[in-house]
Amino acid sequence: MAGNDWINSYLEAILDVGPGLDDAKSSLLLRERGRFSPTRYFVEEVITGYDETDLHRSWVRAQATRSPQERNTRLENMCWRIWNLARQKKQLENEESQRKAKRRMELERGRREATAEMSEDLSEGEKDVSAHGETPRARLPRINSLDAMETWISQQKGKKLYLVLISLHGLIRGENMELGRDSDTGGQVKYVVELARALGSMPGVYRVDLLTRQVSSPEVDWSYGEPTEMLNRLDSNGYDNDDDDEEMGESSGAYIVRIPFGPRDKYIPKEELWPHIPEFVDGALNHIVQMSKVLGEHIGGGETVWPVAIHGHYADAGDSAALLSGALNVPMLLTGHSLGRDKLEQLLKQGRMSKEDINNTYKMMRRIEAEELSLDASEIVITSTRQEIEEQWRLYDGFEPVLERKLRARMKRGVNCYGRFMPRMVVIPPGMEFHHIVPHEDDMDGETEESDEHPTSPDPPIWAEIMRFFSNPRKPMILALARPDPKKNITTLVKAFGECRPLRELANLTLIMGNRDGIDEMSSTSSSVLMSVLKLIDKYDLYGQVAYPKHHNQADVPEIYRLAAKTKGVFINPAFVEPFGLTLIEAAAHGLPMVATQNGGPVDIQRVLDNGLLVDPHEQQSIATALLKLVADRQLWAKCRQNGLKNIHLYSWPEHCKTYLSRIASCRQRQPQWQRSSDEGIDENEPESPSDSLRDIKDISLNLKFSLSLDGEKGEDVYSPGNDGKNNFENAVMSWSNGAHKDGRKARVSDKLDQANSSKYPAFRRRKHIYVIAVDGDYEDGLSDIIRRIFDAAGKEKTEGSIGFILSTSYSMPEIQSYLLSKTFNLNDFDAYICNSGSDLYYSSVTPDESPIVADSDYHSHIEYRWGGEGLRRTLIRWAASITLKKGDNEEQVVTEDDEVSTDYCFAFKIKNQDKVPPSKELRKSMRIQALRCHVIYCQNGTKMNVIPVLASRSQALRYLFVRWGVDLSKMVVFVGESGDTDYEGLLGGVHKTVILKGVSNTASKSLHSNRNYPLSHVVSLDSPNIGEVKEGCSSSEIQSMVTKLGDSRV
Repeated sequence: MAGNDWINSYLEAILDVGPGLDDAKSSLLLRERGRFSPTRYFVEEVITGYDETDLHRSWVRAQATRSPQERNTRLENMCWRIWNLARQKKQLENEESQRKAKRRMELERGRREATAEMSEDLSEGEKDVSAHGETPRARLPRINSLDAMETWISQQKGKKLYLVLISLHGLIRGENMELGRDSDTGGQVKYVVELARALGSMPGVYRVDLLTRQVSSPEVDWSYGEPTEMLNRLDSNGYDNDDDDEEMGESSGAYIVRIPFGPRDKYIPKEELWPHIPEFVDGALNHIVQMSKVLGEHIGGGETVWPVAIHGHYADAGDSAALLSGALNVPMLLTGHSLGRDKLEQLLKQGRMSKEDINNTYKMMRRIEAEELSLDASEIVITSTRQEIEEQWRLYDGFEPVLERKLRARMKRGVNCYGRFMPRMVVIPPGMEFHHIVPHEDDMDGETEESDEHPTSPDPPIWAEIMRFFSNPRKPMILALARPDPKKNITTLVKAFGECRPLRELANLTLIMGNRDGIDEMSSTSSSVLMSVLKLIDKYDLYGQVAYPKHHNQADVPEIYRLAAKTKGVFINPAFVEPFGLTLIEAAAHGLPMVATQNGGPVDIQRVLDNGLLVDPHEQQSIATALLKLVADRQLWAKCRQNGLKNIHLYSWPEHCKTYLSRIASCRQRQPQWQRSSDEGIDENEPESPSDSLRDIKDISLNLKFSLSLDGEKGEDVYSPGNDGKNNFENAVMSWSNGAHKDGRKARVSDKLDQANSSKYPAFRRRKHIYVIAVDGDYEDGLSDIIRRIFDAAGKEKTEGSIGFILSTSYSMPEIQSYLLSKTFNLNDFDAYICNSGSDLYYSSVTPDESPIVADSDYHSHIEYRWGGEGLRRTLIRWAASITLKKGDNEEQVVTEDDEVSTDYCFAFKIKNQDKVPPSKELRKSMRIQALRCHVIYCQNGTKMNVIPVLASRSQALRYLFVRWGVDLSKMVVFVGESGDTDYEGLLGGVHKTVILKGVSNTASKSLHSNRNYPLSHVVSLDSPNIGEVKEGCSSSEIQSMVTKLGDSRV
């Protein structure tokens, strides 16, 4: 590669320096160290000080050394370092090939198993509901023509949609964006702000919220600390339109909403945001719920207006959007922008950092897992190009193009997918604002006449800076705009230009290669590319024909395009691979035809714009021929220019938003299920409790699934018609016993009974504070003692009722009931029970004499999205059967289904030997490869495994209580042990307070927590002011003191 020419030069010099290591006099090291060992020196000095980026500077210094012996020594050292580089890259290549072979086998096996599960005989016409939760009729037809799109848009004017976008890192504001201030404030910031502004201006969209981080730090501008910022609206042509409300219709517009999370007075890079994600999710959830209520009052007729979609941008926002989507039960969209697995592969290929170093620096494994979770939860993944789908997203366990197409085909034909799902990948190129661009119609030979109405403006300074390089500046300009990076293939372009005499005679070449002061101050990679370009200019004697200015600013870029168009020039992007190609669109908007690489995004751009030619970037003759063809053929040039200007509107923001909204409309619309139960049986005139914080929710009824008698025996359906219809619980009561519960997985009762209670809400609605006991492990480890100490810490406020209690556990409700009664607790000591690792939710009944425990079956409809059901269960049973332990001549099954405690939304398994079971991350990976989405949790000290819906968890159940009942998360105190189940980490972060009980649940095997590829510090900030610890064997007074220290102002 041309970027390595300098290596060849010093290797040639090494051959010319004379005697090598065999001659003791040829090296200063040999003379000074006596018995010199090259191997020892190599290990101790060269490898430990190895830095590939320093090689070029070392060579420059060696060249400048006058002493032949010292120069020889330097060159010997560099030889060792180059050899080490080659050895490292060879090793990485071997590891990479092995990894790819392993992944290929995993994908093939997963695809085979998934295909075997799904019948390929479509003639049977299985008309079951598909894995997507949709019937074929529910899907909207694809909009193919512009007329159809316009018709669709006109139909949206009566709608009033609420959209939420999330972009966490960087500094985001609507005006005077500081693009390039740091690596986090770049193109993504500009993209999300323009997208929010454009969506807020679309017919049918009432409000758009762009959620980001609030930064109140002296090191950044004060505007980033403002909680809310309104974005100016644009009309359909992209112009500011603050005053023309009649044109835009009623609209609340677009806003940047800044949520405080993480360090309050510090601006931190994106790699340090990961531990603070749960805090953002809780803050964003509070904003969305409150805004949905406000919108309900304004435009919803009193009904809460939930977001139609939550759109996460980048991995951190994708992780947040997945949790918010699950908490609110609304559709999620994802845009990756830059993908972790692709970046990891690129960094490993460079050979400068080990995988461990990469993970420590970039938190790469945490980022990749967030992207996998985002794939699990997303309805739609929006990409810029097909190349992003085929070459980047296919690296993930959660997406496989072949299986995705197969599932989509089955879904269209209404054939059962057996619980399998893959998100829909949709190519929607980024939009651009073209209203400020006016293509030039004159050329270098024509002179524009000055008049009073159209005075001639002076040429921009950048024009003179470029044209000073040319001996004939009126020739057409071939323009390349790219940083000096080997991947951009600039040297091949210069070679193609230099070796094609007709092209040199007809055109000039302009290379805009970033900004530089001195070559020595550039990075080694950039300087080597620039040096290669300068050598080629000298080799082909291109002086007076090639421009390479040292400086330009962002405002100069449009003027550079204008100059190239004015000369009737051509824009070229010769990169080996171009993920998208935004510069090609910018050039087309200024009337420039293009020549571009045939690898990546330019293929899609050329298909839409039809304004140029595609070339193989490795073939220099192909590049020269295409350029010569466009420069020499004026008719072809004019046709390409006209096509580009005619079709460029397809890359405008209005067109982007039309496609965007049509894709959202094709999603299965979801929202909190209890809102759909209407108001049957509810007396709207009944006065509400003074503490009611959800005044806009009319339907606060529960679809209750079970009634538990105190002795666990079968009970009769309970309801008393004599309570004047004042009960706001809707009791759907069924029998409860071990046998009945076992069969209950197939049962679902929805009959509404008359209301029979006088209390309107669950008991915890009346509490000032909630204590959540989420201590894991074996219940024989002393849970009852822990509960009593926490009860005692609450003191008289437990008796007075200002503190309520929730028990959060991996056990099933029958197991909890049996345990609590055996320890002389009353079931009404707890207001709610989060069971089966967060897949079931129960409340203490307000009529304990009749039914002490009632289940919230609306919670199941809230978490069932992506749940594989029976198809997932069969796959898990096959997996369990494959894990065996040999005992003599016999094989014993290590994992067996626990049918007694399994439910519709929790498949439970017993584990006999946890050392023989793979980590939960491996099982989840296996399920993802087969397009099955689930949350795998090892619990009860590794003796049990619960498999629940992908967005269900104990921490998500707490957020559900906030969304449904308005339980303030900041008023919760969560008590956990020193360790716990594999979902333990989710209970630590957020706005609630967390008390860690040292010495409790610390017997959990380390292998139990090998489910992560990253340390706990990448998930939660243990130095958070919301987290505290109490010593082993602490008293109730010490627990009370810690709660007080964490900010519970009641004490």
